[in-house]
Amino acid sequence: MTVKDSPTLSVVRARTAALPPRSVAVVRIVLGWVFLWAFLDKTFGLGFNTPAGQGWIDGGSPTAEFFSGGAGGMYSGASGMAWADWLFMAAQAGLGLGLMLGVCLRPAAIGGAVLMLALWASMFPFETNPVVDPHFVYAMVMIALIFTDAGARWGLGRAWQRVPLVRRFPILR
Repeated sequence: MTVKDSPTLSVVRARTAALPPRSVAVVRIVLGWVFLWAFLDKTFGLGFNTPAGQGWIDGGSPTAEFFSGGAGGMYSGASGMAWADWLFMAAQAGLGLGLMLGVCLRPAAIGGAVLMLALWASMFPFETNPVVDPHFVYAMVMIALIFTDAGARWGLGRAWQRVPLVRRFPILR
């Protein structure tokens, strides 16, 4: 028997073939970092999108910028409200961690797509493209992640799928 015909190598090949492509894992992790970074910057005012001293912990509102303008002020009633700030920040942290760790991807991707489409609508009229902006692209990528096993490669997805609650309710995958 040669190494090429080894049963161990056959098992390794079969398990590797069952994993999603590396490119899907990279997209999942990078998109997770986008959300986790937004959460961190808005929380601590790291001086990137959120000016230093205006972070959430400094009394700033993470929803004020997004929800106050655009679309005729469609979300202006929620702008700066504590419940909206908490919900928005929990969504960003949950999306970031879920995507980066590869767990709870279906709920994260569904919720993330809804969030991104809501933010996309809040930006109307669009400044650079009349139809597509990054929020729309992120929403479409998250919808695509729903139909993959993206957390299995370079994530905790395989272990997550063995959790009894997740086995009972596959939507939690």
